[in-house]
Amino acid sequence: MNVTIESSGNIVIAYLIGEIDHHTASAVREKIDNTLLFKKPNHLILDFRNVTFMDSSGIGLVMGRYRLLQSIYPTGSLEIKNVTPQTKKIMELAGLGRIAIIKEFKNEKN
Repeated sequence: MNVTIESSGNIVIAYLIGEIDHHTASAVREKIDNTLLFKKPNHLILDFRNVTFMDSSGIGLVMGRYRLLQSIYPTGSLEIKNVTPQTKKIMELAGLGRIAIIKEFKNEKN
């Protein structure tokens, strides 16, 4: 699992790459957290376009980043984009739809 991070103004975008599981989630968490604490954005986008596998650690990863974002910027917002329909369903069943906007993958640039 790897993550590439971009920021512009009050937005941070984390492009997740590879598998998200118990063994890889901590390094990704650390990199995103360090960026959030330094940049203090009001909007975080987690891009799942290049995620090939996700277990429950992915749900924890999203929830933890939301909590950190809220502690930095209480009215901050989270967006999860480019997920597969199956991953979107799992995220919604886990309650992530209440804390984030979840968008499915589309072929055109979104």
